[in-house]
Amino acid sequence: MTDPRNKYESVFAGWLGAKHAFSFWKGRVALYAILRAMGIGAGDEVILPGYTCVMDVNPIMYVGAKAIYVDIEPETFNIDVNLLESKITPQTRAIIAQHTYGYSADLGAILAIASRRGIEVIEDCCLSLGSRYKGKLTGTFAPAAYFSTQWNKTYTTGLGGMAICNTDELAAKVRHICNMEMKGVPLSNSALLAIQLVLYNVAVYPQTTTTVRKIFRWLSKKGAVIGSSSMEEKESTGMPEDFFMGLSRTQASFGLRQLCRLEENIKHRKKLTALYDRLLAERGWKVTRPPENTEPVLVRYPVRITNKWGSLEKARERGIELGAWFESPLHPKETRLELFGYRQGMCPVAEKAAQEVVNLPVHPRVSERTVRQTIEFITEYQQASW
Repeated sequence: MTDPRNKYESVFAGWLGAKHAFSFWKGRVALYAILRAMGIGAGDEVILPGYTCVMDVNPIMYVGAKAIYVDIEPETFNIDVNLLESKITPQTRAIIAQHTYGYSADLGAILAIASRRGIEVIEDCCLSLGSRYKGKLTGTFAPAAYFSTQWNKTYTTGLGGMAICNTDELAAKVRHICNMEMKGVPLSNSALLAIQLVLYNVAVYPQTTTTVRKIFRWLSKKGAVIGSSSMEEKESTGMPEDFFMGLSRTQASFGLRQLCRLEENIKHRKKLTALYDRLLAERGWKVTRPPENTEPVLVRYPVRITNKWGSLEKARERGIELGAWFESPLHPKETRLELFGYRQGMCPVAEKAAQEVVNLPVHPRVSERTVRQTIEFITEYQQASW
């Protein structure tokens, strides 16, 4: 019987137009495998934007390297390439090009700088599945890229990640590390995640998201469900014993079904993004204009408002699906920044964005009616300037 994980990797790589794909329990595990395969370790530095998830920082620390944060440009929330070279030192080994919310980073500039300085580039495509830069899909430019299919991503397998290698040499190294060290998913974890996926498909809609999220977080703290992140990952720089795990057969099977609907999913997201753009512009709001050489597929639609935290509370009361990404330069807001080498004031543009940005849903269960209701709600608040 064909292992669905092998088929999933093959179909994913084929859709992307990439050479090699390797599936993992989570997206951050895929990054860890890439860093290991590149030989990045103690004494090395890895540059990434100071507007990201702390789970992207963990793998850097797990291999013994140091995260170096660069501030973002304010419109697409991606790394400010004008600040990039000033952060490069003789210890810099890699730059992580994060495509924030689905807006492609300036890959031309990043790759040019990296090539001049002999530095690796890794694309962070956790929020940009389907986005294009100069006509090509993100994830196909750099030697390596990684994707996430966690609950709130373009499509979900509950948890899940994929590493892309665009060279045979790097792929051989990832494969060797996986063969020697990667652990399988315990049957209990696989079964529990499968139940959660079924319940997700039955219960999660825009009107129920806030309630389900609250229940899920409570159950996660009790250990009754498999959460996206553990407290150990948020509060410790040591790698958990069960971190380096592959994908389960259940996740792969769900992933294959989602890939069959991916083009429809992308078309829906583009349609709703255009509707948000139009409705906000009609109300006098400034909307993001992506660079001409990019074609974003948004995982969420970001807007800036002056009362972020108040709006999130009011949205919960009124049953409006409203996201908080990113709550902190290193999301979530509970992150102890000093543990991960971040100091307040290090990335002021990112820190301002973290206090202002909320994001609006564009996933397949969102209707045009929901978009209009969301616009009615969000425009009760004042747009923050950038």
